[in-house]
Amino acid sequence: MSVAVEHPSALTNAAAHWHALQRDGDLSPSQQRAFMQWLLVSPEHLREYMVISEVAGAMGEAFRTMPVDVDTLLQTPAPAGNDHNVVRLSPRPAAAPAARSARPVRGMPRIAVAAAVMLGVGILTTLAWPRTGHYVAAHGAPRQIILADSTVVHLDAESEISVRMTLLGRRVELERGQASFVVGKDRRPFAVHAAGLQVTDIGTTFDVSLLREQARIGVSEGRVHVRSDGGRGRMLADLGAGQAARIDYRDQQVRVSEEDAASIIAWWSGRVVFRDEPLRDVADRFNRRNTLRLHVSDDAGALRLTGNLRSDDVASLRAFLDQQPTLATQRSADGIHVRIRTALPPL
Repeated sequence: MSVAVEHPSALTNAAAHWHALQRDGDLSPSQQRAFMQWLLVSPEHLREYMVISEVAGAMGEAFRTMPVDVDTLLQTPAPAGNDHNVVRLSPRPAAAPAARSARPVRGMPRIAVAAAVMLGVGILTTLAWPRTGHYVAAHGAPRQIILADSTVVHLDAESEISVRMTLLGRRVELERGQASFVVGKDRRPFAVHAAGLQVTDIGTTFDVSLLREQARIGVSEGRVHVRSDGGRGRMLADLGAGQAARIDYRDQQVRVSEEDAASIIAWWSGRVVFRDEPLRDVADRFNRRNTLRLHVSDDAGALRLTGNLRSDDVASLRAFLDQQPTLATQRSADGIHVRIRTALPPL
């Protein structure tokens, strides 16, 4: 008994080869332009590329053996019978001679290609682009989220993000609070937008926090670029592991400091680590986690402090504040009030 196996189409071959080029980072600028032209020739091209991208993750190493022939890609015609869907941005590349048949994918068994295509058809029925999500962490309830690209997000209490993933990019909006990102490996760029800033990942683990008067970006591992929002905006900071930048909302003035990489993500394990930080910002971080709230007077809020405390240990925080020579605390029904200590009259 013989089993007939349908050879992959020229379109499937082309989509698989383009995916291999993108995966390996071998595209020159001219080839990248050619890829974008190929992608937008027809909705079928985009749809097939999306299927191959998903199938590549499912098939694992099988796609890594596929050869890449750029000349074949540049000569692959658009599928016939699809002119009513064609969106032409520039003239279509000339079709290959009729006598030239599509090359089978070498290095990958044909039955595996056929299975991959069948799997892709199933995936396509449930695949939706772009992928979006909205995540909120309530008061006292920090949470961990795993995004579709395997990025792990640590979202602090009273924090909120929106996520949008497309075929060509990954974008997160930090709307309030604090979040850390352990970025999943993916060739698509990953960027966090917050308070008029764009933080682009060039590494793995970084943290973004929206304080009262400034944003704080800290890098635990890898590297990030911080720009004014828009991608082509002004470069504000180039941060490596163990560095943090504080950027004022008003004028985007930047202050970069060296920090212990572990302290940047210490809040994941329930610590509040602060170094030369205004008391009002320290109080906000404790208030996200605790029912007993700190109320800081305006004049006391500007006092800069350094410490390392458990986020759920308000008693130790109060003892720490009482040790400060310029501060006084008072417990009341609505929480702990902190103010500047009144000077005693002279004897």
